[in-house]
Amino acid sequence: MFSSPLRTTAIIGRGAVGLLYGTIIAEHLGTDAVVYVMDDARFDRHNGERIGINGEHFSLTTIPASIATPVDLVIIATKATGLEQALDTMERLVGPQTCIISLINGIRSEAIIAERFGWEHLVLAIAQGMDAVFLNSALTYTAPGEIRFGAAEGTEPGVVEALDAYFTRAGIAHVVEHDIWHRLWTKLMLNVGINQTCMAFGGTYGSVSAPGEQNRCFVAAMRETLAVARAEGVNLTEADLKQMSDLAASLSPDGMPSMAQDRINHKPTEVEEFAGTIIRLAEQHNILVPTNRWLYDRIRTIEASW
Repeated sequence: MFSSPLRTTAIIGRGAVGLLYGTIIAEHLGTDAVVYVMDDARFDRHNGERIGINGEHFSLTTIPASIATPVDLVIIATKATGLEQALDTMERLVGPQTCIISLINGIRSEAIIAERFGWEHLVLAIAQGMDAVFLNSALTYTAPGEIRFGAAEGTEPGVVEALDAYFTRAGIAHVVEHDIWHRLWTKLMLNVGINQTCMAFGGTYGSVSAPGEQNRCFVAAMRETLAVARAEGVNLTEADLKQMSDLAASLSPDGMPSMAQDRINHKPTEVEEFAGTIIRLAEQHNILVPTNRWLYDRIRTIEASW
């Protein structure tokens, strides 16, 4: 039974999601309660970099992985493409009582993390509802969103309760899910639609939510995900799809998801976590997913043009 209170936190990933939640923790628990950890080469490149958050400059505690020591909680907030490096970076941070939560998009990261660190202190989680944009070393957001998490099959009793108490103290909006796989697939459905459509069209939350070709693509990609989820035994519904459509429409119309930011920054996208996952599973169940196939090819073509 896990019963240790969580006090110290390390975040792997200093992009939009990592900055968003790290600054919330610092505001509520103090700057000494959270530290960002980078591999040594990345630390050398970014050491001393000033980060703007909603127009204000913050000095964030960041250390190289080589001098890290165990903490109570590790939050992984990298992109899926950076997970393997993140596992090496966090090696010194994980002790016998360290909890781990991954906010990486998709439905595969926790299983990969568990191969290295086990399931005992690991939960399943997603972050949703934020409109954070990180461009040119500046983070802007109006909606901080929320973290939704729940126990995996191998999660030790008490871990979810410890995280629940910690997020409450840290001022992080969160929900404990009793059917976390349903929530993971619901978020995947949203990402498959919103992230990929905005990337393929160079769109925003506003352009995707407005009537037109982008909205048609957004909804079609989500509906294909719904069909694959049901084949996988997860009962996504049209009500879930509408909830995700409404969520996208509630965000700042000028904001954009991470893959649209990747298009601007010419960075590798998470298309394998989204269309790639849906296409692979659809083939196993003989389900047609033409919109996701088009999105996959379109995004790979854009990436290749860089």
